[in-house]
Amino acid sequence: MTKVGNISSLFYANAKGLTLAPMLILDEKGITKDKHYNKDKERSILIASLESYVLAKKYDIDITYGALGENILIDYNPYHLESGSRLKIADTILEISQHCTLCKSFAKIDPKLPDLLKDDRGIFAKVIKPGSIKEGDAIYLLD
Repeated sequence: MTKVGNISSLFYANAKGLTLAPMLILDEKGITKDKHYNKDKERSILIASLESYVLAKKYDIDITYGALGENILIDYNPYHLESGSRLKIADTILEISQHCTLCKSFAKIDPKLPDLLKDDRGIFAKVIKPGSIKEGDAIYLLD
């Protein structure tokens, strides 16, 4: 088990959009308060890196955290991780299920954004071990 980073921000989706949360409760069906809860286990959690926001800023695209639709924003770049890789956060274990494709709707934010972040928007994960996570929690890559 190797420490790779920390949680920067947490969000859950509701009818009005994304809501910043100090803590998320996760079970095998996803994030309990999220509107996508119990919809698609393989895509129940979207993890994004702060590096995606830095990259957008480098190209003069100023977006606020949460704009990429992530549930978990971290200070580690997980985009190189393969499906099946596992992350431990507090008492929760998440398994990377697939890379996220960038929605074309991001062109409404800036026409450059879809191409710029096509491989750097985020990764989907599913819950292997339920628990709760909070801002600042350490993230460990399980060997």
